[in-house]
Amino acid sequence: FKEPISLGPLHIYVSSLPHCPVETEIWKLYSKRAKVRTLRGLQSVTWPANLWAGSMGGRVTEVAFARDGKIVGSASSDGTIQLWDVQTGTAVGEPLMGHSDSVRSLSFSHDGTLLASGSDDMTIRLWDPQTGTTVGEPLAGHTGKVNSVRFSPGGKILASGSDDMTIQLWDPHARTAVGVPLRGHGDRVNSICFSPDGKILGSGSQDGTIQLWDPHTGAVVGKPLPARSGWVDSLCFSPDGKTLAFGSFSRIWLLGYDSGEALGEIPTSDGLNVTSIRFWPDRKILACGSNDTTIQFWDPENQTAVCEPLRGHGGSVNSICFSPDGKTLASGSNDGTIRLWDPHPGAAVGEPLKISSPRTISVCFSPDGKVLASVLADKTIRLWNLHTGAEAVEPLTSHDGPITSICFSPDGGVLASGSGDTTIQLWNPHTGAALGEPLAGHDSFFTFVCFSPDGKLLESGSIDNTIRLWDCHSGAAVGEPLRGHSDWINSLCFSPDGRVLASGSYDRTVRLWNPHTGATIGAPLTDDDSCFNVGCFSPDGKVLVSGSDDQTIRLWDPQTGTAFGEPLKDCSNPQYVGSIRFSPDGMLLMAQYWGGSAATWDTIIYQRCDASVTALPNANPGFRDRWVTLFSSSFLWLPPQYWGDVPRVVILSNGTLVVLNDGTLSIFDVSQALELVR
Repeated sequence: FKEPISLGPLHIYVSSLPHCPVETEIWKLYSKRAKVRTLRGLQSVTWPANLWAGSMGGRVTEVAFARDGKIVGSASSDGTIQLWDVQTGTAVGEPLMGHSDSVRSLSFSHDGTLLASGSDDMTIRLWDPQTGTTVGEPLAGHTGKVNSVRFSPGGKILASGSDDMTIQLWDPHARTAVGVPLRGHGDRVNSICFSPDGKILGSGSQDGTIQLWDPHTGAVVGKPLPARSGWVDSLCFSPDGKTLAFGSFSRIWLLGYDSGEALGEIPTSDGLNVTSIRFWPDRKILACGSNDTTIQFWDPENQTAVCEPLRGHGGSVNSICFSPDGKTLASGSNDGTIRLWDPHPGAAVGEPLKISSPRTISVCFSPDGKVLASVLADKTIRLWNLHTGAEAVEPLTSHDGPITSICFSPDGGVLASGSGDTTIQLWNPHTGAALGEPLAGHDSFFTFVCFSPDGKLLESGSIDNTIRLWDCHSGAAVGEPLRGHSDWINSLCFSPDGRVLASGSYDRTVRLWNPHTGATIGAPLTDDDSCFNVGCFSPDGKVLVSGSDDQTIRLWDPQTGTAFGEPLKDCSNPQYVGSIRFSPDGMLLMAQYWGGSAATWDTIIYQRCDASVTALPNANPGFRDRWVTLFSSSFLWLPPQYWGDVPRVVILSNGTLVVLNDGTLSIFDVSQALELVR
């Protein structure tokens, strides 16, 4: 919640408390002070496993904790190192710069006074993590990229492994090499690690072997241990020093340190590449990062997963590291982020409460704003009480095909639904009962249904290129189908007095009709460049506006059938116009674009209007950078479970905010929050 709170104290109550996990002490103590109520949504049970994320300028190649666990460092492919405060997630100081190529590895000394980094520039640098300055000159000697650096547990020895197939030991305080390079591998050294007591140094190589060394003498300990399934990417000792684990392609292997014999094998998913493995301090659990963007926990004794993977990264997880107390796990990824997690497996780690229903396709408010109708992918309609967030009646079931359009009558007493089964069904929204038999007459599925202002007529448009009028009382068709469009009907709307019906079509025209006679009024309103998706009349009926797939809104005089003024276009919205409406007083024109963004115009001068308080209860919300916006200002922050790249629908009516994202419907009571921003 750092992002919303940092915007201002108001968002403690508007954006943070409403989304606080429901089983936390904060929620139990302060939830009544929240200014937004989640009537239906993706509220978490406990705090999320992902505590925070920080971004770097390149791929994060390795992460490492300082011994006290208060600082974590991250290395990047852009040649920099960043230190982070573990509690707050904020960067500590400026990035450490000095390497001329990608930084591959990091290691803190036992006392925390030194940080070592290995780089593709073939050098090792020592840093003072308190000041962020280099300590002495770079340690040079390798003739290839330095892939791994590690301090011994006592901090007296620094070891480095390189593409030059050697391991070099260093005195970090004298900043000199200790002895000659350790040779024995036939390919590059990818990973090195010390045993917990510091008596053994292990190295894993591209040659498919693991070699053990005495770091005090440089002597080889035993014979090379074969990796069995390919090269060794990552290597670590268990906390008791009795087991050596290594990752090789899609498998994790366990070896007995004393015997060198295989103790077990953990087969992960086919095609997965294990990139980093670490034992959990004081626990017999092994964590592994991989190229499938997840972190998994394994019981090495039973070779079984112990919980669901940690998800959140958008690229391969290159490095993982536990804090010394085992309470925090850090990870670095190709997505350029470092993330901190609460690693405890088996616990509820903040996953959102799942809403057990099929995908929601579309929504519609009742005229009084007390009921919300939602169309689901299972061919049903759900009606929601917007005071409680509960379903008002049992699901409405009748259609055999997908439901493509719904609409309330002006008095809210009837709900109409059009379907791919070529029928329209009328419903009593108070009881959920069907009103009469389905209305049939179109040759193909419906694209749009709407009521006349007096509620006596129902209009329907179809991909059969026709419009039909129906008597709402008898259910009988009124007159012949209205023909004239050469492609399917996209939208229908009545003038406020009910004397004109406007229809938009994929044939790039808008047609005006007399709904009582079925005759066309004037010539079609045409545009050669775009298809008309939506339309509406101004409250006085003097202006007809149409939104199209070229991201523009056009203004028409329905009396003359001519366009006036320049098309309205918001250059910041590259998506097509999804909905458009006037404010009740006609002073504002409000458009929403496919993808969740919104724009508002002043109808006196038809210029963008980014600030208004007069129309807040029914303002035009949008979604931008994790925020629901009103008049281009941040209004309500939504946590990660509401994010994503899929198009969103965001609607505000009488203090109720509806968010439809990736088929999931969420409902918020924001009436108190609106009062605060007036």
